[in-house]
Amino acid sequence: MTEANTAPVTGHSPNALAAVEAEIARACKDARRDRTSVTLIAVSKTFAADAIIPIIDAGQRVFGENRVQEAKSKWPALTSAYPGIALHLIGPLQSNKAKEAVALFDAIHSVDRPSICQALAKEIESQNKHPQLFVQINTGEEPQKAGIPPGEADAFLASCRDTYGLTISGLMCIPPVDEPPAAHFALTAKIAARNGLTNLSMGMSADFANAIMLGATHVRVGSAIFGHR
Repeated sequence: MTEANTAPVTGHSPNALAAVEAEIARACKDARRDRTSVTLIAVSKTFAADAIIPIIDAGQRVFGENRVQEAKSKWPALTSAYPGIALHLIGPLQSNKAKEAVALFDAIHSVDRPSICQALAKEIESQNKHPQLFVQINTGEEPQKAGIPPGEADAFLASCRDTYGLTISGLMCIPPVDEPPAAHFALTAKIAARNGLTNLSMGMSADFANAIMLGATHVRVGSAIFGHR
């Protein structure tokens, strides 16, 4: 296994993006996976357009935001100027923001409770727009963190499908900061496999190579591309 992120971080630099791309390619090679099996989500939360544009110009087209309102304030102009951008909501979603989220985002990684399922189902039908949906698993069962406990994941996924008519694409996790992430990635992959889900949103700047080794299809990388906030 390669060591993640050995290249120095240079804030919102195309060189930093290239270093991350190279590390993803190495991790895919080590895992005997095709590079196209992993989507890099450049996490642009808190960064303004002048920091994002160089990364777009360097070829990146998939971006992640934590908050609906922040994304709404900066991305419509960018997506109008740069065709082919895909936006992923990777932070918590409130039910009253579901309408805006469905309109704005191509993927939502934080489905984690019945009220969100109900709101998303209503807006997906109303807008006839179908963002890719990920259920967030709280693998560490941390009380301060969003997500479904692992022991409730199977029943919740069945409810998403049978009660709300949602098509769930995959699972997302954020391991506890004070624990090795590998066990959390492996647990998320196991839950996905037994539920027939092929997409795994896991791995961030410090551990995305490890996540790729354990099956991640989407890695959410912020500081290694944009620098520290």
